[in-house]
Amino acid sequence: MNVAARIDGIPRSGEPGEGNEAIAYFSMEIGIKAAIPTYSGGLGVLAGDTVRAAADLNIPMIVVTLLYRNGYFQQHLDRDGNQTESPVRWQPEEVLRPVSRRAKIEIEGREVVVRAWRHTVEGIFGGHVNVVFLDTDLEENDPWDRALTDDLYGGDSRYRLAQEALLGIGGVEMLHELGLDGNLIYHMNEGHSALLTLRLLERRMVEKGPEKIHEEDTEAVRSQCVFTTHTPVPAGHDKFPWDLVTRVLGPRRARTLELAGCRQETGLNMTYLALRFSRHINGVAIRHGEISSDMFPDYPVDSITNGADVDMWTAEPFRRLFCEHIPEWRHDNQYLRYALGIPLEQIAEAHREAKQALLDEVKRRSGVALDIDALTLGFARRATEYKRADLIFSDIERLKRIARKAGPLQILYAGKAHPRDEGGKRMIREVFNAARELSDDVPVVYLEDYDIDLARYLVSGVDVWLNTPLKPHEASGTSGMKCAFNGIPSFSVLDGWWVEGHIEGITGWCIGDRDTSSETEQEQADIYDALQHTIMPLYYEHPLEFARIMRYCIAFNGSFFNTQRMVTQYWKSAYHEVIADTAPVIDVAGAAQPTADRPRLPKRDACD
Repeated sequence: MNVAARIDGIPRSGEPGEGNEAIAYFSMEIGIKAAIPTYSGGLGVLAGDTVRAAADLNIPMIVVTLLYRNGYFQQHLDRDGNQTESPVRWQPEEVLRPVSRRAKIEIEGREVVVRAWRHTVEGIFGGHVNVVFLDTDLEENDPWDRALTDDLYGGDSRYRLAQEALLGIGGVEMLHELGLDGNLIYHMNEGHSALLTLRLLERRMVEKGPEKIHEEDTEAVRSQCVFTTHTPVPAGHDKFPWDLVTRVLGPRRARTLELAGCRQETGLNMTYLALRFSRHINGVAIRHGEISSDMFPDYPVDSITNGADVDMWTAEPFRRLFCEHIPEWRHDNQYLRYALGIPLEQIAEAHREAKQALLDEVKRRSGVALDIDALTLGFARRATEYKRADLIFSDIERLKRIARKAGPLQILYAGKAHPRDEGGKRMIREVFNAARELSDDVPVVYLEDYDIDLARYLVSGVDVWLNTPLKPHEASGTSGMKCAFNGIPSFSVLDGWWVEGHIEGITGWCIGDRDTSSETEQEQADIYDALQHTIMPLYYEHPLEFARIMRYCIAFNGSFFNTQRMVTQYWKSAYHEVIADTAPVIDVAGAAQPTADRPRLPKRDACD
């Protein structure tokens, strides 16, 4: 593979492999757009934003994921908040292009044929990144194997391990079939794809035999691999019993893993497999990096704080505003710092337009007409217990009194619970129960079937973004970052990214203190006190001061918590050492400097 020839990804026509990808980004899920429902939440949406930034910055990258014919699922909520699920109806051939190459992988002793589909993500200035979706739904495969690419996070442990083998081992095989091997950096976005390291190790073993694994072989694999962990909770890391590993992967591969020191008492831990074979390891926020270092003390864990894609998540009214006052905001997201010069009245006007678009969408989806002048809180994320969607409802009567005295209040919710997450489903029911109790005083609407399209309305149209995770369970979170691009302040527990983005009364308000564990009673009191005495009086009595906070959100948080900055950090900290030996030095950091000389990015008006 000649990666030195060019750096702008693969051409518009042709298949993956015809360009010069240097980074192979593996992710179990990816959220590119709602029409490609191969994502469940934050991990996949982050992957999609990462790919968009890589395309914008001309980063040489190819992405590998699985094609889920049933999507994640379509959510249905009855009047009591009971969630049921059905498959997502979509036709991959309508939105993806087939790839002619085939790869093969052995699962449970059977040969499984793998094909691929492609979607090209185009950057705002001509760069391209291809996303390769692996698919086993072929007539030559066993019926069980054909279904391996049906459901995201579905099935039992056997199904999950087979999927992870398909992603990791099958992904490496597909890249080989596409002519991509040797000089790639393999970036594992969470541990689901960690078996790719086994396939890379096997290639080292071809001439030496399976009983001869030396440290130089481990180091050779490690030199190619980067690992990002997203989960600060031990239970969130995939583990498989050894008898299942032997059954699914086969005795030979299980033996190779054992010789490589990857067998633990509990079996195979995918996170530890990724840790062992990665030369760069990072968490997704500074605090998460610290927590991960404590969880994995034998490994050096860095931190690269997540970001969100500015171009994707900025609503049209603010896009126009930025183009008027900050013409190069898309070209270089750091220019959002200059939002400090935008008149407050124009900030407020742009927000009101975005809020009206949200309320129109709420009425279309739910039939509920909300008040554009009422303070609107937004809470939308994966429905699971540690997110504590019901924390604001701990004292219903006080919430009613606040709404009566301080001004109208309304709350919008959205989020899916995993089909087997009974705690998450219970949390949705709790919100519905609270909505009934509050109906005469505080309208609460839970919007069904949360997806990227709905998220874009919510993160641009609410007035304040509420976030109440149980510390330290929030690795990063990115929804509040998306809000910042649209001037929406966060009202959040100090966990994840908010530890870095919070400036009290400037970019939003905190719930609780900076301790690394939650004090629920204090957090409950903080929610009510801040609403009653700070947030609502500011919103109703000093609207231009509220708009000033909105402006600070754009200038301080929007200019930093974006994927241009994040991908630049990955380039400098995680990718560059290997690519420097095989490809020209791409000064991605130069793209973020407010000067006329930006290597690899054309000088033009970003609002053209």
